[in-house]
This record gives sequence, structure tokens and C-alpha cells, in this order.
Amino acid sequence: MTAPTSATDVNQPSLQPAAQTGRRISLPVLLLIIAGALALTSIVRIVTGANGITNVSQMSTALQLAVPIGLAGLGGLWAERAGVVNIGLEGMLILGTWFGAWAGFQWGPWTGVLMGIVGGALGGLLHAIVTITFNVNHIVSGVAINILALGATRYLAPLAFEGHQGGSAKQSPPVDSLGHFTVPGLSDALESLNDRHWFFVSDIAGLLGGLVTDVSWLTLIAVALIPASWYILWRTPFGLRLRSCGENPIAAESLGVNVYKYKYLAVIISGGLAGLGGVFLSIVANPFYLEGQTSGRGYIGLAAMIFGNWMPGGLAIGAGLFGYTDSLNLRGGSANVHALLLLGALLLIAGAIWLAIRKKYVKAAITVVIGALVFAWYATTDDVPNQVVSATPYVITLVVLALSAQRLRMPKANGMQYRKGQGK
Repeated sequence: MTAPTSATDVNQPSLQPAAQTGRRISLPVLLLIIAGALALTSIVRIVTGANGITNVSQMSTALQLAVPIGLAGLGGLWAERAGVVNIGLEGMLILGTWFGAWAGFQWGPWTGVLMGIVGGALGGLLHAIVTITFNVNHIVSGVAINILALGATRYLAPLAFEGHQGGSAKQSPPVDSLGHFTVPGLSDALESLNDRHWFFVSDIAGLLGGLVTDVSWLTLIAVALIPASWYILWRTPFGLRLRSCGENPIAAESLGVNVYKYKYLAVIISGGLAGLGGVFLSIVANPFYLEGQTSGRGYIGLAAMIFGNWMPGGLAIGAGLFGYTDSLNLRGGSANVHALLLLGALLLIAGAIWLAIRKKYVKAAITVVIGALVFAWYATTDDVPNQVVSATPYVITLVVLALSAQRLRMPKANGMQYRKGQGK
């Protein structure tokens, strides 16, 4: 064994965050799992005749609904990688919707985008001051941010919007569009292929078609932020220092890292990303601010981040899943959700087989029973109540969190109080 070169090597802790526990799924295996799930979905589509579950319109709507969830989750990831729990994402989304619409209808949509980011960042700054400087419990601060944002926008909306054409106490005047793009030729070809309803091929065409048909420029920016965040946080010295603050702030401080600075930056960026998600809701999804339009997406974004194990790629998959289930409310909801009951039963049976292979027989038996009940529900009904359709995104949120709980590992110092110099 090589001897340490200096006393510093012995006494100072490493800046490198601790390695993730558990087995990580490699990219080829992940792609294989996604392909298998898509093939199973294709079988269900053919058996049930519910072609709407993978058509271009469904996928395009799912992408639009996934963007604010993904941006909120990405904001949560930045904050929690630095050790600050951000339950206030919902409030920062609300601030983004109001600031974006307020500036957008007066000075144009792109000004609205910038102001929405600023509005969310202000919420992040307030959360940072309360939790980092004054060491208030992160959950309490986040809940307070949500209440404050809701109250502030409810108070300001009548002052800002009443008296303008199309405005009211709960709704802003309309905001001009940011613009959309469609890849010519490719979009039509994929839609035509999707309409043929071939096994697997048409389903892939529907998925890809939703990514190149009538897509907002803000959607493109939001998608690009996923790999950009991964690169910054995992491939730069800045990202290493920031993540170290969430793993072991005392060790980071001993190596000269200004922990307060990195925590503040992370939470402000977190708020800005959530604010951008709010802008998407008030300028792209709807061309106006409407009270209550976030509908709990900040909390679902937090769930997507946890489902993704505090990683950008997993977060994107979680946001896509929640966005897809949410899109069922808008397009053929009852018939499509009924078809997905069969998909759910098949996935549960596959999961039971996997558990049995790993010799977890009790869990496998419970999973088989649940799968049989879901299949019985599908086989004995022709549709599902509208209330079930509306609740589907939230049920899916709970189910995926329950199933993924055992593999999760958040940053070690996440949510812990920290004082400068406490390690001395």
C-alpha cells in the first residue's frame, strides 16, 4: 500500500461525494427495459383496440404535461443535491405562473419567460435565507413558501389584471405565443406510420412523432436542461463542490468550499427552474395566468425527482410517466385508462416473476394477488369511472414511489442543519 504523501492526505476528508449504494442500471439495460415496456404496451393496444394510448396526439400532450413536472423536479434536484429539501416547489411554480403572465402580456412572451424565472428564483432566495442562514426546518419553510406564494398571487392578481382586456381577478389577459415548430416531412411520415397500427413499430412512431410535432421552443429548452444539469453537476468542479455540500458539508468546508455560497446558488437555481415550469403553464400550456393552474405539479415534480433517485435521467423518465398518465384526462381518458388496467396487470405479474427468481416469495405472492385483482377489474368492466381517470396521475405517483422505495438513496446531508465552522 502506498504511504500518504502528506499529513493532509491523512487528516482531511475527501471532497468526492460518497458512492451510490445499491446496483445502478446501465444504459443498455435501461433501454432494454424501456423497449420491453413499449412492446408490452403495444400488445395491450392490439388486444384492447385502444389505439389512442400510443398515438402522436397522446404523446405530444404527454410531453407538454411532463415539462412543468420535469422542471419542478429538476429544481428540487439542484436544491437537494446541495443538501436543502425544497418542498416549496409548488409555491415557486405559482410565482412563475404569475410573474410570467404579468410580464408576458405587457412586454412579450420572452420577457415573461425571464420574469417567471426571476419570480421563482425570488421564492428560492427566500427559502435559502430561511433554511440556510436561519436554520429553520426545511419542510416548515417549504410549506410556508407555498402558502405565501398562493396568498401573494391571489392578492396581486386583481391589482395587476383587472381593467385590462381579457383580465379578471383570477385570470390574466392573454399572452402571445412563443411559437412552435414541427419537423417537416419527418412529422408527417411518423404520423402516417403510427396510423397503420403495426405492432411495436407504430408505437415507436407515435412516441417519436410526439417529439417532433407542434413542439414549443420552451419545451426544447426544458428538455435540453436535463443533460445540461447532469453535465454541470457530475462533470464540472462546480458541480462536485455543490454535491459535496449535500453529502458532507463539514468535509467540504475543511477543503475550502464556501458551503453557504453553494447552497444559496443551488436553491436560487432551484427556484428559477421551478419558475420556468410555471411560465410554461401560463404561456405555453395556457396563454394566460389562471388561479390554481399548477394543480399540485410541484409536489408531483418532487415525486418524480425521488423516483429518479436524485438523478436527471431518472427524473426525466418519472416526469414522462406522470405526464403521460395526466394526458389521459384530456384524450380518450376512460377507454385508455381501462386498457392500461390490462397493462398494469401484466406488469405486476412480470414483477412477481422477477421477485420469485430473486427468492422473495412472500412479496411475489402479494404481487400476484394484486395483479389478479387488477386483471379481474379489467375483465369484468368495459370502462372506468371519470373519478378514477382524474385520480390516475396521483395513484401512479404513489405506486411508483412505493415500488422504488428500496433502491432510493438521497444525499446524506439532505435536510440537515449546518453552521459555518461547526466541524472545528
